[in-house]
Amino acid sequence: MTGSGPQSAELERLRRLVEERTADLQRVKAEYDNYRKRVRRDRLAVREIAAANVVRTLLPALDAVDRACANEPPTPGLRDIADSLREQLGSLGLTSFGEVGDPFDPACHDALAHHVSPDRDSLVCSAVLRPGYRLGDHLLRPAHVEVTGPAPPARSPQERDRGVHAPAPADKPPLPAARS
Repeated sequence: MTGSGPQSAELERLRRLVEERTADLQRVKAEYDNYRKRVRRDRLAVREIAAANVVRTLLPALDAVDRACANEPPTPGLRDIADSLREQLGSLGLTSFGEVGDPFDPACHDALAHHVSPDRDSLVCSAVLRPGYRLGDHLLRPAHVEVTGPAPPARSPQERDRGVHAPAPADKPPLPAARS
């Protein structure tokens, strides 16, 4: 049995070595799996950003087609262009929003006018001047709307005394600060 002592020590050393290599291999495999997932996620994000950029550049064309359809009798050609453009952009995930009667949400609406109505208790879109668009969950462009609702709260005398003034016109540089 004297020969089995060195053999068992060698066998134990090899067993530990196999366990270490197996653990190393499992770590490398886990890192590679994480890398593949990260690359897939990054590719999808780049694809979404690229699609959003392309669709964003087509929004003025869509606006022009919508204006033409609203202001002229639609010819078969114009109707085909409008339908095709909406269908193709819709297949990419583009959705429009902004309807009369929608509650005003400053996160997705730009209010260009505010009409005071004492019978309203919250702001509501009363006219849509330009629709807003989303691509999936991404806001591409807010809707330009007119809102109707209660009067804004009056400013207190303290707020007026803080020196809050209208900004200087963009075509004139601001006055230099006084030196002491």
